[in-house]
Amino acid sequence: MKFLLTSAGIKNDSLRSALIDLLGKPIAEASALCIPTAIYPFPGGPSMAYRFINGETVNHLCGLGWKSLGVLELTALPSIKEEHWIAAVQEVDALLVMGGDVVYLTRWMRESGLAALLPSLRETVYVGVSAGSMVTAPVFGETYDDPDRPFVIEKGLGLVDFALVPHVDHADHPESSMAKVERMAAELPVPTYAIDDETAIKVVDGNVEVVSKGHWKRLARPASRHELCCAFSTNGVCAWGGGHWPRPDE
Repeated sequence: MKFLLTSAGIKNDSLRSALIDLLGKPIAEASALCIPTAIYPFPGGPSMAYRFINGETVNHLCGLGWKSLGVLELTALPSIKEEHWIAAVQEVDALLVMGGDVVYLTRWMRESGLAALLPSLRETVYVGVSAGSMVTAPVFGETYDDPDRPFVIEKGLGLVDFALVPHVDHADHPESSMAKVERMAAELPVPTYAIDDETAIKVVDGNVEVVSKGHWKRLARPASRHELCCAFSTNGVCAWGGGHWPRPDE
C-alpha cells in the first residue's frame, strides 16, 4: 500500500502533485472510496460527514474531481457480506480517510475487517486526514483537544513505522504546539513526524518522503541505556545486567 498522510487534506499544489504521483494517473481518471467514520463521535458529526462526502470541507479530498467516488462506512461492514465490500475496496485506486476521533477510528478499522485487508492492497493509495493519518502508526498519542489533559498512548494499526501528529502550531489546536508535541514524542517508542496543515508524509515501500510548503519536524525519543544495550545484544539478552528487551514478535 502507498500512503499520503496529511494533516488537513490537499492544501497546496505540492500535495496534489504527490497524490497524482502515487496514483500514477490524473485524479480525473482515478476512483476512490471515502471513509467518514472517524467524525461521528464529534458534535455535529453527521453533518460534517455529509459535507466531507460532498467535497464541502476544507480538506477538499472528495472534491478533487475523481472519476468515481463512493462511501465506505466502517460501522456497516460487519453486517455486509465480506465478498461484496472487499471487492469494492480492491477495485478502487484510493481510500480517503477522514479525521475525527482516532481511537474510535482504530476500533472500527479493526472490527470492520478493513485493517486486516489493507496490507494486501499493494497498489492502493491511502490518503489520510488528521486522525485518518494518525491511525496508521504503531502507536499514537491523543489529548482530545484539551491542552491541559495528559495525553494517552494507544496502539495503532502499524501500517507505517512512525507516529504522526497533525495540526502542529495551528491556532485552533493548542494541544499540538511544537513544544507539547516534543514532550509527547519523547514518550513514544517510534519516531514521530510533527506536521502542519501544509505538509504530508508520503510512503512507498517503506520509503518516507516529506512533502511540504509549511513546517514540520521529525522527533525521535532518546533510547534508554537498556534499549541501546539490547539493540546490540543477541537473542534479546542484555550484556549489561542480563535484562531482556522484548523482540517485536514477542
